[in-house]
Amino acid sequence: MKVTPDIIRHEFIGAKAEIAESPHSNYVGISGEVINETKNMFILLHKGKAKSVIKNSTVFNFNFSDGTIVKIDGRLLVGRPEDRLKKTIKRLW
Repeated sequence: MKVTPDIIRHEFIGAKAEIAESPHSNYVGISGEVINETKNMFILLHKGKAKSVIKNSTVFNFNFSDGTIVKIDGRLLVGRPEDRLKKTIKRLW
């Protein structure tokens, strides 16, 4: 997968995610498959239990099916998945 600024438009449900940084120290290291997404939260399946993680204050490592690992600040992902598709993206680099 080619990593571009358009990565925030990607579908994250079904991707493997790990929490890289969070102000809540107990969240760091939680990993699992994204089973649902709301405007402000990802719901991860972690050790057989659903864990809700706030997007706004967290940095995620996503591992996609082709083996690509991408680190994304959750602030870029805030919003309903269908609205993220319509969002214009400023070039970050």
